[in-house]
Parts: sequence; C-alpha cells; structure tokens
Amino acid sequence: MHGPGSAAWLLVALCAATGAYCLLRMRSGVEEQRRTAGSEALMGFGMALMAIPAAVITPPRAAWALYAVVFGAAALRALRSSRSSAHHLHHLVGTFAMAYMAVGMAAAPSGHAGHGGAGAPLVTGLLLLYFAGYVLWSGVRLVPVATAGGGPPATGWGDRPELARACRLSMGIGMVAMLLTL
Repeated sequence: MHGPGSAAWLLVALCAATGAYCLLRMRSGVEEQRRTAGSEALMGFGMALMAIPAAVITPPRAAWALYAVVFGAAALRALRSSRSSAHHLHHLVGTFAMAYMAVGMAAAPSGHAGHGGAGAPLVTGLLLLYFAGYVLWSGVRLVPVATAGGGPPATGWGDRPELARACRLSMGIGMVAMLLTL
C-alpha cells in the first residue's frame, strides 16, 4: 500500500475526504442510506490509514491483524446484507479486498508492501479487474444526462445520489491504487 510519498499522501487525502463526506451522508432521513454511508465511511477511513506512507509510520503486524479482523467482520455484515440488496455485493467485495490487503501486509517480510509479492497474484489480479471495471462503470454513471422536466427536487447533502456515486468512484480509484502497490 505504500507507494511514492506524494502519491500516497494524495491517496490518504482522497480517502479521508471521502470518509468524512460519508459521515455527513449518515445524517440522511433514509435508514438504508445511513447504513450504506456508515459502511462507506469505514472503508474510506480504513483506506486512508492503510495508505499512510511507510516513511511516516510503519504499523506493527498487530495493527494489520486488527485491520484484517475489522474488515473481515465488515465483510460478514455485507454478506448478510447482500441478501436484500445487490449494492451490498459491492460492499462485500470491497471489505474482502481490504481484509485481503491487511492479511497481505501482515504477511509481508518487512511489515509493509510496495514492491509486490504481498498477496496471491491471481486474487490480486481478479480484484484489480473488478475495481478497474467498477471505476469505469461508475465514472460513466456520473456523466450528466439531459432531463426533460427540469431537475430533481433539491435535497440535503446526505441524499444527493451523484455525490454518493462520486464517493464510490473515488474509493474505487483508491482501491485500484492500493491493489497495484500490494
């Protein structure tokens, strides 16, 4: 997860900002949106922590094990939620990827990756393929489409679907960057 310094700090900033916005989305009046935003905030802040450059802090192996447990539990929660909504399947893949990267980091010889070899190449490749496809798909969904009857009614920050999609897009980009350095 630890790439070049400036790129790593940009990834930290992107993921932390995404997590912070997801916390704002938790103020939505719709329960399902609040739950989804909470899961996405966990992912954003977790990705930000994992992307901190190794020159600044090298977490002990126990921290990586803790990340693996937290994201493993989140994956189990997403698995249970995926029965009711297909969107939770994406959360399942994302939380599995985070747990996978944390296990890879804990197993890396020096406690941090960045030079390859910290994961199973087939699993890493499949996750890269999934998230690259997800980034392209969600990017296309952000392209504005002309509406015939005006625009949608004004909503609060927590209920703006285009901002939620932008957050998911930025987390997908972050996931691709993190998997590339694993």
